[in-house]
Amino acid sequence: MYPLLISAPELQLLLANPAQAALTVVLDCSFDLMAPEAADALFTQVHIAGAQQAHLDRDLSAKDPAQAVNGGRHPLPRRETVATWLGRLGVDSATQVVVYDRNGCNYCGRLWWMLKWLGHDAVAVLDGGLQAWQDAGGATETGAARTTTPRIFELRDPLRQLVDTKTVCARLNQAGQTLVDARGAPRYRGEVEPLDPVAGHIPGALNRPFTDNFTAQGRFKSAEQLRSEWQALLGTRTADAVVHHCGSGVSAVPNLLAMELAGYGPTALYAGSWSEWSRTPGLPCAKG
Repeated sequence: MYPLLISAPELQLLLANPAQAALTVVLDCSFDLMAPEAADALFTQVHIAGAQQAHLDRDLSAKDPAQAVNGGRHPLPRRETVATWLGRLGVDSATQVVVYDRNGCNYCGRLWWMLKWLGHDAVAVLDGGLQAWQDAGGATETGAARTTTPRIFELRDPLRQLVDTKTVCARLNQAGQTLVDARGAPRYRGEVEPLDPVAGHIPGALNRPFTDNFTAQGRFKSAEQLRSEWQALLGTRTADAVVHHCGSGVSAVPNLLAMELAGYGPTALYAGSWSEWSRTPGLPCAKG
């Protein structure tokens, strides 16, 4: 089982074995935040051979607020809704899921976390994404996704913790909660805000842009380097008190995954993130 990362050569070996390939589902989460309609074109243009598509807006976010778990720009769908969708793609409790994108792990991490949240541990991020797969000579194809045989995906107890705005607010500036904001530094400081109505950050939050977890080649840094960098950020704060967030709960996940690669235990996600916090009347906002 691959529960965190899988390399392109490892995935090639997995798919080359017919027995293992039959129990593996690869999902392409490539997306363009500023042009959501481009995601379908990206998938059609090229994807890993046999991969299915996972669209951030259609599949990984709730379209109806009444069916959403949280607020913000990309609210999580209910667990039952996601389970039904995964079953249609041929995923069940015995499936090894591999997720990837061509966006520096910005979007595929969302689905990795969602599967953990549904109780499914056998899900891994393809390190380096589509680019690493192509560099390794992995097979690709164009056009629509292949037809799948539906299966039944059974929900289990969550393997990762989801926290809401009420909880974050109640624990604000307390020792039992360390907020880590994954947005770029200018957005964190409130110098620019291209997406949400208010610029700034949640008071007391630390800033660790999710891109800091990667090498120049787009792969996760070594466990040792990640551990050193996260220790420097946290200082005397305990790792198990960390709550990750970003703009809408998507790009925070690479930080969460990086901490696990560094040897820390699973940490929490505030999926509503800045987009929900900044839209909630009466909540404090900080700049600088």
